[in-house]
Amino acid sequence: MNQQNFWNQRYADEHYAYGTLPNDYLKEKSADLRPGKILLPAEGEGRNAVFMAKMGWEVEAFDQSTAGKNKALLLAEQYDVKISYTISHVENIRYPENSFDALALIFAHFPGENRRSYHRKLSRFLKPGGHLIIEGFSKEHTTFQKFNPKAGGPRDATMLYNIEELKKDFNDFEFIEATEEKVVLAEGEFHQGEASVIRIFAIKK
Repeated sequence: MNQQNFWNQRYADEHYAYGTLPNDYLKEKSADLRPGKILLPAEGEGRNAVFMAKMGWEVEAFDQSTAGKNKALLLAEQYDVKISYTISHVENIRYPENSFDALALIFAHFPGENRRSYHRKLSRFLKPGGHLIIEGFSKEHTTFQKFNPKAGGPRDATMLYNIEELKKDFNDFEFIEATEEKVVLAEGEFHQGEASVIRIFAIKK
């Protein structure tokens, strides 16, 4: 099954696979930022996009899943907010360079051989002085996946993060925070239980 079909299938049910509440780390880090324009790649069913729109941000999101977009727009309607959502693979997405105030990669995992080029591409859309927020599964997360299928995350270990790789990917950023942490996730059906995550908060130079 290709990735697009996988995500369309995951998002096909009426319930929200990862819940409707925002990611905790995104909520925490964005609280101190002045609302502007934010880009949310691999946004899925829209929980983070809708939250940021509620906080006064102008939201651009994209994902390859049509089912995800439909549920995101439904959620936005329920909360009476507007989001812009494009169906696209990261390889094909286009925005003007230096046009966003924030970029949030929340569990947005890419194949190892493409990761750096995709991260470089996305970083170009961010203005100098713009903020980068990342939460994703670390390479240590495979330990938790073995014991708990509901812990979530890619089964392809090359798609998991480590801090040094991410610092190289985003080498034109000042890293305010870059940590690997054990957390307990409670995000819908598919992010449940102990997990190992990388959390990054950085500013584009």
